[in-house]
Amino acid sequence: MKDKLLMDEMLEMGRQVLTAQPFSMLIGAELIGFAVGSAELKVPIKNELKQQHGFLHGGVVSYAADNALTYVGGSVLGPGVVTSEFKINYVRPAMGDYIVARATAIYVGKTQAVCRCDVFAVKDAKESLCATAQGTITKIGSSQ
Repeated sequence: MKDKLLMDEMLEMGRQVLTAQPFSMLIGAELIGFAVGSAELKVPIKNELKQQHGFLHGGVVSYAADNALTYVGGSVLGPGVVTSEFKINYVRPAMGDYIVARATAIYVGKTQAVCRCDVFAVKDAKESLCATAQGTITKIGSSQ
């Protein structure tokens, strides 16, 4: 029960942080899961976010990965973190109803965390991997 309360508190705090990000609100991002070592972000696929071929713009896919990576990094390092670098591989066009970015921490040090994120396009409840990313999340003010 205590773990469930902590997860609920973390999710609520994470959602407050997301609503303070104007760009996240503009694209309709929603934090749907947040716990120590994991984060899950959802972004609707709508016409305004597509590129000329009808796919979700790669910048939106990249945003979802970056934000999920930063959330999971903050879950293990504490608040006050930024992405210091990340790499993304697009593996198929993002088409469907929405995307979900799921991130986990794979290494945690004192001042940085290396995290991984898979981004799935979801159509009719069926998920297809569309991108995978890895990044380093750093505490603000930390020197490497």
